[in-house]
Amino acid sequence: MSKKKKVVVIGGGHGQAAICRGIKNIKHINISAIVTVADDGGSTGRLRRQFHIPAMGDIRNVMLALAASETMMTSLMNYRFDDPEGKEEDIAGHNLGNLILTALTQQCGSFLDAVQMAGKVLNVKGDIIPATDQVIELYARMDDDVIVRGEANIPNRSNRIRSVFYEEEVHADPDAVEAILGANLVIYGIGSVYTSILPNIIIPEIQQALKETSAKRVYFCNAMTQPGETDGYCLEDHVDALIRHGAPVDAVVAADNPIPDEVLARYEEQGSAPVYIRDTDHPYEMINEDLLSINEEKKIRHDPLKIQNAVSRLLEAL
Repeated sequence: MSKKKKVVVIGGGHGQAAICRGIKNIKHINISAIVTVADDGGSTGRLRRQFHIPAMGDIRNVMLALAASETMMTSLMNYRFDDPEGKEEDIAGHNLGNLILTALTQQCGSFLDAVQMAGKVLNVKGDIIPATDQVIELYARMDDDVIVRGEANIPNRSNRIRSVFYEEEVHADPDAVEAILGANLVIYGIGSVYTSILPNIIIPEIQQALKETSAKRVYFCNAMTQPGETDGYCLEDHVDALIRHGAPVDAVVAADNPIPDEVLARYEEQGSAPVYIRDTDHPYEMINEDLLSINEEKKIRHDPLKIQNAVSRLLEAL
């Protein structure tokens, strides 16, 4: 690849960070990570309520994933102050990186400027773009028409999610739209479909850009279902959720690694099961890849190096 390819990764949480950590070492690409700011739980939620700023937790994760190298600063950005009694008072339970981004926002007067400044300090390899600079609140409509307010509350309902939406008018960061329109490859995922990926996609300008772009739009599907969010979902259910919310899908990448029975048993205890492929024919390209590894804690993880190899093959085929 002599000419630089432009790759956009849309999502949030640890899954998007895993993709970014993998692809940052691919040569001859420009990376733009469009990150949700709808999170309202934990340290992020407390800071957005107190200072009325967009959620920065997912942005921090992606920022550290795209950092050129692991340094003392990246370790400090991930440091969380102990909160043994769970009182969430003062700085207890806060993540230092979140506090730094909050301080930078107040100093710069702009959340977007704060993200750019922190990215320069960490020598980030790519552009990190909040989906919007508004303070937004995510809602979900369940199958029984119950409305759940707040991203952190959505997975806590023992019900099936029909759709997610915003009650207010939300506008995309113009840089996010520009990045999608100019991309060669758009990646959705990996991560929570309804609370990490779709909060970006349901913003109208991002929806429209995804329809207009000439980029190949690829979904990296989760390996396991998420309790309270995608219980019982097969691969096709995940893709259907994306399409129903306005995300065109040209191809789906699925992990084909065998998972040891002892690992599956542990996940089953937590209400999680492997995402299976139901159909043999699909209106989108199906790509099976070796993507997973099992860590020392017997947890399934998407391996950054394997993701790097998979994305490199996607780019070579463009």
